[in-house]
Amino acid sequence: MTTEHDLIDELHEQAAADTDPETTPDVGIIMGSDSDLDVMFGAHEALDTLGFGEQTDYHDAPDERFTYETYVVSAHRTPDLMYAYGETAADRGIEVIIAGAGGKSADLPNMTASIAYPLPVVGVPVQEKSVDSVIGMPTGAPIVAVDAGKSFNAALSAVQMLARGHAELEDRLVEYHEELVADVADTSARLHDLGVSGFRDSV
Repeated sequence: MTTEHDLIDELHEQAAADTDPETTPDVGIIMGSDSDLDVMFGAHEALDTLGFGEQTDYHDAPDERFTYETYVVSAHRTPDLMYAYGETAADRGIEVIIAGAGGKSADLPNMTASIAYPLPVVGVPVQEKSVDSVIGMPTGAPIVAVDAGKSFNAALSAVQMLARGHAELEDRLVEYHEELVADVADTSARLHDLGVSGFRDSV
């Protein structure tokens, strides 16, 4: 069984390796518990939609140029792992971290933002009661945060940050937005042309 210390050692070994940044994960997704996965899966869906690949082996990147990784990191149960993840993220090639946590003490996004600074962290309150905890960072300790459960938007924000240095990602974001606009326009036209009853019968 893999231990917390095994994971910490692995993160430090990866940080010390001379690895081509184009082969390392660009986005790190962490959550306080696997019970948060249903909510955090929206981030995976957004990244998949934008052509990112999931990297499960740090030393064996998938074919996609842009990738993400996922870990469970508990601020309360595995604080040493949280510190190790935040401290090594930049050296491991991570450019943005998406961190989700639930409960009234949703400390993972906030603590990770402090440890990984100046690396940007997008916080996702997994539950409504987590919002105040995630957005309550003091002046000088920034975190980007989305509303409760909006991990899809968190991933879009992460890609917007990455896109400032990668025109290819900017093009993907624009294409995604144009598809949303086209869907709304098509829905509007069909609703008008078919009438309410006909529209509801068609969907």
